[in-house]
Amino acid sequence: MTGKGGTGKTTVAAALAMALAAEGGRTLLVEVEGRGGIAQLFDTPPLPYAETRIAVAPNGGEVYALPIDPEEALLEYLEMFYKLGRAGRGLRRLGFVDFVTTIAPGLRDVLLTGKAYEAVGPRRGGRQEYDAVVMDAPPTGRIGKFLNINTEVAGLAKGGPVHNQAESIMRLLRSPRTAVHFVTVLEEMPVQETLDGITEISGIGLPVGSVLVNMVRSPALPPAALEAARAGTLDRASIGAALRKVGVSAEDALLDALLSEAAEHAERVALETTERADLVATGQPVLELPSLVEGIDLSALYDLATLLREQGVRRADAPASGGTA
Repeated sequence: MTGKGGTGKTTVAAALAMALAAEGGRTLLVEVEGRGGIAQLFDTPPLPYAETRIAVAPNGGEVYALPIDPEEALLEYLEMFYKLGRAGRGLRRLGFVDFVTTIAPGLRDVLLTGKAYEAVGPRRGGRQEYDAVVMDAPPTGRIGKFLNINTEVAGLAKGGPVHNQAESIMRLLRSPRTAVHFVTVLEEMPVQETLDGITEISGIGLPVGSVLVNMVRSPALPPAALEAARAGTLDRASIGAALRKVGVSAEDALLDALLSEAAEHAERVALETTERADLVATGQPVLELPSLVEGIDLSALYDLATLLREQGVRRADAPASGGTA
């Protein structure tokens, strides 16, 4: 899940995880930016570097969360491939971990995506632990570089464990098991970033999923009134009469303000209509989630998850048609 900052990417990622778990399965919600957004959404204390159950979905499904810490992931990596054990832990005190991930930023992305890769594979006696993994990934401006780790690692390692790990991750990312979803709002800059992001992701051979339009607001006026407001032809006298009918003094200043606000609203609706058409023209499924004036809490996440399912979101292996996950 990617999107321009401010579009509600983390919220939509959490709602998607809830929607996928609603089929009775287990979903892992992965965070890679270290902002603690998942803990805030689910109103829990800061989450440890461990897979922690944070919600129960309808039908007995479960949502787990994992905030991936690059330092811990690197130490795990050193233990897994080089059997450093306690010696690896000692490297933390020497500042080695920060040094390595600074001079080799491609390695950092291998570590972050590698943890999600491990969660997708079979574990615990060959059993697959999760039915779906949702990654709250970096913003659209960085998503291509983040996911195209093979290119990043090419200059770092021509072979060996790092190279092999990157190759395995890229095979998963390019497979039908993966989809890169984009979150946006109906504003010019976020929509343009989404269009550019879809082009970039497609260009590096990664599968694009759905476009999720967040914080959608319904028009406050019917179509005919919107057209008149935009053209500046609303009936001022009729509006004044309606105000007086409900006991409001129809002063010129108030009427001027109302007509101006109606015109601005009509312009916004027209812009949103254009932006929506541009998103639909990509050919990707376009889903919409409403603006929630009361804010986001766990109850709101359940509501958003329900709306996603009503629009056809299902796991790819679920027995239902129209799935987009």
